[in-house]
Parts: sequence; C-alpha cells; structure tokens
Amino acid sequence: MKASKILVLAVAASAFAAFVVFDLGRFLSLEALRQSQAALAQSYSENPWTLRALFFLVYLAVASLSLPGAAILTLAGGGVFGLGWGLLLVSFASSIGATVSFLAARFVFRDAVQARFSARLKDINQGVAQDGALYLFSLRLIPVVPFFVINLAMGLTTMRTRTFYWVSQLGMLAGTAVYVNAGTRLAELQSLKDIASPQLLGAFVLLGVFPLVAKALMNFIQQRKVYARWNAVRPKTFDRNLIVIGAGAGGLVSAYIAAAVKAKVTLVEAHKMGGDCLNYGCVPSKALIKSAKLAHQMQHAERYGLHSAPRTSDGRQNLFSFKAVMQRIHDVIAAIEPHDSVERYTGLGVEVLQGYAKIINPWTVEIALNDGGKQTLTTRSIVIAAGARPFVPPLPGLDEVGYVTSDTLWDEFAKLDEVPQRLVVLGGGPIGCELAQSFARLGSAVTQVEMAPRIMAREDAEVSELAAHALRADGVDLLTSHKALRCEIVNGEGVDGEKVLVVEHAGVEKRIAFDQLLCAVGRSARLAGYGLEELGIPTHKTVQTNEYLQTIYPNIYAAGDVAGPYQFTHTAAHQAWYAAVNALFGDFKKFKADYSVIPWATFIDPEVARVGLNEQDAKEQGIAYEVTKYGIDDLDRAIADSEAHGFVKVLTVPGKDKILGVTIVGTHAGDLLAEYVLAMKHGLGLNKILGTIHTYPTLAEANKYAAGEWNRAHQPHQLLEWVRKFHDWKRG
Repeated sequence: MKASKILVLAVAASAFAAFVVFDLGRFLSLEALRQSQAALAQSYSENPWTLRALFFLVYLAVASLSLPGAAILTLAGGGVFGLGWGLLLVSFASSIGATVSFLAARFVFRDAVQARFSARLKDINQGVAQDGALYLFSLRLIPVVPFFVINLAMGLTTMRTRTFYWVSQLGMLAGTAVYVNAGTRLAELQSLKDIASPQLLGAFVLLGVFPLVAKALMNFIQQRKVYARWNAVRPKTFDRNLIVIGAGAGGLVSAYIAAAVKAKVTLVEAHKMGGDCLNYGCVPSKALIKSAKLAHQMQHAERYGLHSAPRTSDGRQNLFSFKAVMQRIHDVIAAIEPHDSVERYTGLGVEVLQGYAKIINPWTVEIALNDGGKQTLTTRSIVIAAGARPFVPPLPGLDEVGYVTSDTLWDEFAKLDEVPQRLVVLGGGPIGCELAQSFARLGSAVTQVEMAPRIMAREDAEVSELAAHALRADGVDLLTSHKALRCEIVNGEGVDGEKVLVVEHAGVEKRIAFDQLLCAVGRSARLAGYGLEELGIPTHKTVQTNEYLQTIYPNIYAAGDVAGPYQFTHTAAHQAWYAAVNALFGDFKKFKADYSVIPWATFIDPEVARVGLNEQDAKEQGIAYEVTKYGIDDLDRAIADSEAHGFVKVLTVPGKDKILGVTIVGTHAGDLLAEYVLAMKHGLGLNKILGTIHTYPTLAEANKYAAGEWNRAHQPHQLLEWVRKFHDWKRG
C-alpha cells in the first residue's frame, strides 16, 4: 500500500482512537445536549457566525470520520440554530462529510477491491452505472442502513463523486429535516426513540418506495421515447402473440413454449428446420466422432485382446468406405429431422413459415416466402433466434484455393470417394480439435494450425496439454503459436496447382501443402438482413439485451447464439424459456436469465467437460479455492474398458465442500458432468455426492471417489486421534 494511503488510514484511526480514549462521546448524548442548551443559546446570540462555523466543522469531522453522534448533533442544530439555519448547516455538513468518507474509501481501498473481485463486482458496477443514483436515493431515504456503511460501500464502486454528492444531499434532506425539527423541541425529548415513531417510520418506508416507483416511471418514459417514432404505425390489434425468427434450438423452444400455453405463434425459418445443431453442428459432428472412434478401436484391436484389421499391400488398413461414413452422417441427420420438422411443430400448434423474415417495425414482420410469396404479420412480441455462422478469416488467397467450414464440409466431403489425404484445420478451439482428431483417425494427414500458444485456451493449461497429447497421438501435426498468413496455388517444379498455406512461427515462414482446408476459427452471430439496423437495435458481436433478454424495444427479445454470451445448443434452449415466458407474460412477471450453472463439453477423445470455474478463471477473478483431483486411471471400470486416462478436478470453497466448478477429462466426461451440474444448481456439496450410492462398476463412481478425496483431505485429525485412543482403551 502506498504511503499516502497509509497516512489517510493513520489519520482516521488516530482520530477515532482519540474519540474513544478521551471519551468525547460523552458530549454527544441527549442529556449532555440538554444541559448545555442554554449556554449554547447564549453563545449563539453573542457570536452567531462563529458558532455556526464551529458547528459546521465539528459536524463535518464527525461525518467524515464516521464517528458516532451525528444524530445528536443534528438535534443540536435544531435546538440551537432553529429549523432554517439548523437544516442548512446540517444538510451541507452531512453531505460534504459523507462525500469525504466516500472519497477516502475510494482512495484507500477501491483499486485493490476492484482488482481482486473484478468479476464479482462486474454486475454491481453495471447496476451502479445504470441505476446507481436511484439505489443510493432509496438507501438515503430509508434510515435502516447506517449512513457511514453506505458512504464506504459506495466509495468502492464506480459511482461518480458528483452523483454521490447531489443524491446524498437530496436523499438525506427529508430525514435531516425531521431530526432538526425535533431538535427545536429538545426539552420534550426523552430519547431518540421519541423521534422515530411508528408513523414517522411508515412515512420513511413510503418515501423509500418512491425510487422504485420513479424507476418504473423512468422505464415507462424510456419505452415511450424508444417507441415514439413508431407510434403512428402501432397496430390496434395483433395477428399473433409471438413471432419467432429462426428454427434452431432457441427458436424451436420459444415456439414450443408459446404453443404449449395456447398463444398464437408463428415460427419463421429461411433454410433448414433444426438450425445449425441438427444440420451442421452437434448431430453430424458427433456421428463423425463415433465412426472415427470405432475406426480407431479397430485399428488398435490388440488393446482389447483382438486381432487388428489386416493391412493391404501398401500398408494401409482397409477398414471402411469414406462415402459410407459420410452417408451414415446424413442418415443420422435424417433420423433426427422429424423431431424438429415442420410437421411436428405444426401438430403442436405452431404456424411454420419457410422464408426470410424482416422486422419492419416493433410489431410488424414481413416474410419473403421461399415459394415466392410475401406475408406481413403483426405481433405483440418477437423473439430473434437467428443463430450464428462460421467465421471465415480475411486470409489472402483463401477464396482462390477454396475451403470448407463446419457448415459446408458435410455436403462437400460427401462428394469425395476417399477421405482428404492432406487436410489443414485452421483453429484450435473445440470445433477444430474435434474435427482434426476425427479426420486423422479416418486416415487424413491432418495439420492443425492455432495462432495461440495452446489449443482449447478456455481450459486449464494441463487440460490443453492433455488434449494436445491426445491429438498428436492420433497423428495430428499440431502447430501452436503459428499464424496463418496467406494461401497460394503453386505451379511448376513438378507440381501443378498445388494448394499451400503459408504460416509464420517465431519470425520464420513455413509452407504447408494441402488438399482440403477447413476453417474452424469460431462462429459469429447473424446480425444483418432482418431489420436490426433499421430499428436501431444495438449490436456488438451479438444482439445486445438486458437481463430479461429484451432489446431496447421491450417487446423484442433475443435468444441463443445471436444473443450470447454462450454458443451452445443447451444454453440457447435455456434462454428460449426466459425469452418466451417474458414475451408472453412479462406484463405480470419477468424472469432474469440465469447463467449461474452452465455446463459444456468438447468431444475429443478423451472428452473434456466443465461446469463453473476452472483454476485459470478463479485466479483471474481473484476467487479463493481448493483443488481436489481424482485420477481416472485408478477407476475399475475405466481400467476394464481400457479407458484409464483423465481425471476429475473439483474446485471448492476453502474448508467447505461447496462446489465452485468441475473439470472432467476422460471417456464420457460430458455424461459424468451431469451429477455435478445438478449438485451446483441445487446447492449440494461433495459430501452429498459421497453419500450417494453409485452402481459398481461404472464410470460414474469417479464422481464419488473425487468427493472421497476431498473428504479424506478434510478429516478431523485431532478427533480421530482421540478415537484411536478410545479403541486402544477398549482393547484393554
């Protein structure tokens, strides 16, 4: 801590110590005030300005140092100076003193607190920025929370000093007036309780409700303002209760909920029902992963006591037809399609229109139908669930050499007779890792290029290292800290039309020849083409929403990848519940989207699954934690399955079994994680998991054994020593 901050603390501590040591509080009692009232009145008549200045300075010191006795001084202001001067002096002295206390707390503590608890304070800072004045005004009006606590707490936030001062000045005025007025009849008061009568407290409570009413009024005014330019086109009646744009996970769930509660709902989808997950993401990639894993097991059948597939004359194992693998993927998609089909949702009561939707105004959607027609519908509310698309980097020469994305590869590779011989995968995130490993297992010579120092950077370093080891073991040439510079087509010197990716590492360029290039560097929300720009709805990588998933227009919501902050199918469905319920019933009750327990998994082999904090998150956010780790190499079922690798790592509150986060690396990690998701959602600790019977032999026992590791590390050793002595005594 800097010397200047230490000096401020020393001055405050010295002043408080002097107040206690010299018992200065005896002068700030009701009895002492009554006894000195006559002398003070005489002094005031002789030297009014001197006494006013002295009183102001004393009050300022008491308020600045948060010393007890401010209430008595407020009474003294009324008893000595009368209501007018007393209110003037006390109001300004208390507000300035509170601001000094606020600034002192800010100067000494704020930087350290904000740095240590930045993640926890993020929401508080946002709340202060948006509604801080109203919150402070409410606290000042209701004399329940001690004012010195408010001063110090607000000093730790990002509230502007000017805002703090004027809100304090205004908010404390009513209470100050009551106490100063009571001081004018000082002789009648027996205790401070005589001031705070039930009627007066009731009046304060009513005053305290005022900020809430004011906030509601401000929201109403803001809504009128944002809708002002559309008032002339607002319909008197509406064709629909809800229109949903996009039939991915978010859109399907929103439409389903609306139909289930008998609302009239229209779902608009321009392309394929089921969205990215069914057609390009979760479903096809997991089908590919399954085929690739089985091929890998067949290639290494000796690990299971079996004979590996025979090799051909060129040394390759003829295990499968790549065309058949790709056909199976499309068969899997076709088998699941009915779950998300037009027919199913029509049967549920949803009107499904296939075409491009555009929001014309906050209540009107125009649909350019795929069959060439056009339909315009009015609606009470809209849910935007437009999803995301693969991000294609602006790499020179990329269009010339050609590329596929995680969306297009399923159709493009289905045209191939053989697996791509040389495949370059750009990106070291979950999608890139899953596809790189799968195609390597199917026989491609895969080169994976990642610009960052490690793959799967959101996970702990040891997880990234384990994932990298698994990919390299399957033949992936993993190049981290390599930046893609450009693509070229090389002609001459025995090659004609060879495609090359040029990368840079440590200042040196490297050339990688390939047959196919897969861009898997992330996905970006679909933000253009359906009216956001015309309506002025703010976007920054995603559609900006509040905690209720509302845009600046309270009747227009967003859910799923287009809204963020997560790009998972399960979070899209999760958000869709909030968006649909708030859109349909928000006039009565709105629900804030809950992101407290969000799980996810990367389906490489071994799988990586996580919920809550990992170690790097906890360190970045300054959250104290303990680590408990159980190695799956010790698990009976994993050994029997020849899958004995990976671990369960649990972060807990120090000294307690409360779970902060879990990372599981191993076979079926995504399935094993569910037990921890349930525990965290409902506040269950590791002891509850330890006390739950798990079937033997199963992989799920890993969760119980991890809880056992925590319990063993927190045994009451002193008590057990006494128990040992008891058993010794029992044996005689």
